[in-house]
Amino acid sequence: MFDAHQEAEALKQQTRVIRKRSYTRRKSRLDQYKGELLALRREDCSIAELQRWLRKKRIKVVHSTVARWLEQQNG
Repeated sequence: MFDAHQEAEALKQQTRVIRKRSYTRRKSRLDQYKGELLALRREDCSIAELQRWLRKKRIKVVHSTVARWLEQQNG
């Protein structure tokens, strides 16, 4: 006999497993230039200037990516 309550609970459990977030930080493409980026930032370069510098290194990133990366570096 079909038990809707039991099936619903099983589906909800599957959803919880699927949606469980991994909190391990992935390695960013910006990490290889960490020293240079932080040094440029200390010299008062704007995020847009850092973005242009990265583009010369053939790394195309948007403004918000650089901003988030810098925020993570500052703790």
